[in-house]
Amino acid sequence: MVNSLVISIAIGIIAGFIASKIMKGKGQGCWIDLFLGIVGGVVGSWLFSLLGLQLMSNNCLGPIVTSTLGAVIVLWIWSKIR
Repeated sequence: MVNSLVISIAIGIIAGFIASKIMKGKGQGCWIDLFLGIVGGVVGSWLFSLLGLQLMSNNCLGPIVTSTLGAVIVLWIWSKIR
């Protein structure tokens, strides 16, 4: 339980940071990157399931890609709202 939570947090930080780099070229800070990565993971998973897509999840690469794509979408929406 604790191990999977730590892995989820690490994936959230990585995905949020990567998405932040893609959208603006700099990180937003650890907490915001974590939040964006977690929200991005939810959004990415939801969108992938809507489209009937599934990435291989034998390692952390699939969740990182899914979370990063979701976080990019969340950042894009956030930039349009602001």
